[in-house]
Amino acid sequence: MKDEQKINEILTRGVAEVIHLDALRAKLLAGTSLRVKFGIDPTSPHIHLGRATAIWKLRELQDLGHQIVFIIGDFTGVIGDTSDKESERPMLTREAVEQNLATYFEQAGKILDMSKVEKHHNSEWLEKLTYREIGEHADAFSLSDFIARENIKRRLDAGKRVSLRELLYPLMQGYDSVAVHADIEIGGTDQKFNILAGRKLQERFGQAPQNIIMLDLIEGLDGRKMSSSFGNTINLTDTANDMFGKVMSLRDELIMKYFIYATRVPMESVNEFEAALKRGENPRDVKLDLAQEVVSVYYNKDESLRAREAFLATFQKKEIPDEIEEIKMKESETFAEIMVRAEIVSSKSDWRRLVDEGAAKCLGEGGAEEKITNHLDLATPGIYKVGKRRFVKII
Repeated sequence: MKDEQKINEILTRGVAEVIHLDALRAKLLAGTSLRVKFGIDPTSPHIHLGRATAIWKLRELQDLGHQIVFIIGDFTGVIGDTSDKESERPMLTREAVEQNLATYFEQAGKILDMSKVEKHHNSEWLEKLTYREIGEHADAFSLSDFIARENIKRRLDAGKRVSLRELLYPLMQGYDSVAVHADIEIGGTDQKFNILAGRKLQERFGQAPQNIIMLDLIEGLDGRKMSSSFGNTINLTDTANDMFGKVMSLRDELIMKYFIYATRVPMESVNEFEAALKRGENPRDVKLDLAQEVVSVYYNKDESLRAREAFLATFQKKEIPDEIEEIKMKESETFAEIMVRAEIVSSKSDWRRLVDEGAAKCLGEGGAEEKITNHLDLATPGIYKVGKRRFVKII
């Protein structure tokens, strides 16, 4: 009965759709070990909470004895997936992909027992395919299958370019399922076409088509889908204090969604938090509990409590934190250059936006704040507040 409850939660919590639900539930209840595939393209050096929702599903299935197959898309990452994009995604260089994936298995190890995980890079099989083989894979699909996808249709209707390269991506992700003999694939709703391609290719290769668990996407710091390209992410590599502060900056309407997707709080307790909000409890107080729960998942309870205390001291009492990241300044370096180099901001345009919004400040004695008004200013030594939650010391 205990495993049945766990299985029901795996198939419902944060889940948008299961293909095919009854068949998959029966397989999971039978207790036979299944091969559970998850692929991730290294488009950034960081795994963020949006991607971690799927990895937590993997952990729950791993705890039930199933074989997790974790694929880093070092080949697909070069090609680029445009499933959720309104314009053509540029190809990444092999060097950028290799640099991005350097710590992916380590980051996934914050959630999974990696000693039990079957680990792959999909270049292992995709790089070996011949034109003949790719042609045979492509024969399983029609052009109308591809252009019927909602975002592709919008781009075509708007007269935007759709490259032939983009047609290849679903074939490659689908073939990953063939290569590892996947029984289940887990991914976001934006991946539906690609994951279904896996079922079609498996049938073509005489394999039983995989079942699918599709998860809802979560929003990032600016309310858009959490995405490295938007720079709105909460990353597994963030410090406990940064992670706590980022959660506190979320919009109030995302509190319950984050409890469901980004914490391990039992659903009974999640429902209690929801009831508290409906009774009129201050969302800020509930969000403090949310941030503490999120941080405790990736650190521990003591770290999450310290992060909470640091946040309250810094943002409610207007104090400067005791521990601040130090960045050594180079000669004639601008603020924009130093902030991008230290990954405080994602780009120079991101820095310019913060300056224009008055969200980049130099802190003086007693927490006095002086706004930086020119995004092209040369950097000077001092303590700086960037956005609502980040403090850095330039030396």
